[in-house]
Amino acid sequence: MHLERIIGILEIVGQLEEASVAEICAHMDLPKPSAYRLVQDLVSVGLLEPVTRGQFAIGTRLKRITHSDHSDRALLDLMAPPLKQAATEFGAAFFLSRLRGKTVEIIHVETPETGVSYLHPGLGKRPLHACSCSKAVAAFSPDLFVTGEMEGRLRAYTEFTLTNVHDLEAEFDTIRRRGFAECVEEIERGLCSVAAPLAQSGPGATMSIGAAGSVRVFTSAFREMLGPQIVQIAQEIAPNLGWEASPDIRARAGA
Repeated sequence: MHLERIIGILEIVGQLEEASVAEICAHMDLPKPSAYRLVQDLVSVGLLEPVTRGQFAIGTRLKRITHSDHSDRALLDLMAPPLKQAATEFGAAFFLSRLRGKTVEIIHVETPETGVSYLHPGLGKRPLHACSCSKAVAAFSPDLFVTGEMEGRLRAYTEFTLTNVHDLEAEFDTIRRRGFAECVEEIERGLCSVAAPLAQSGPGATMSIGAAGSVRVFTSAFREMLGPQIVQIAQEIAPNLGWEASPDIRARAGA
């Protein structure tokens, strides 16, 4: 448990580039005194370093160990252009999401420049059971969503939200088989979305890209067409981040 908390803190600070103890607590189920003590321990061994009063960043020692940068800014430098291109091509808002602590957040949205009408999905946290960006991550992260612990705790945002863990497990099986997730008015009436993970394992499984739109535009046929296209985009982006898409994703993207 102690090690898991340390890893969680490092992940959050690395993604945000800089974070306060309050921000760490907001993304982890940690009391402030415990978070503060762990942060100070990490500073003392060079894994974190203070940058301004109350703000911490990844320390030089950890940077030397990892030799990599998966911060939000570094990801956007690589991913914003293809998402912008997709938004213009499909006439819909495209988003990037990532796992932050124990929740999935939409951290960036690109919108079309074609003058078409579109729905902006907004930024921020999404429930693991009721949004395509979250379900695309949860389906390939078995330790993230322990269904046995979720029985009776899943909130119904609309009448279409899945709140039965067995139904959700069946949907996760479908997501793993197809390679992409759908959300049809599950979190908000009239809003649909489609998303796929950047990879089925490793760091890529903690991130997803997708598109959102109105139920009028995102019909069943449109979603069926768009899902494999998003898988293809993910397959093209992954190598630029040093990852290789799994054989299953490559096969679906080439189908």
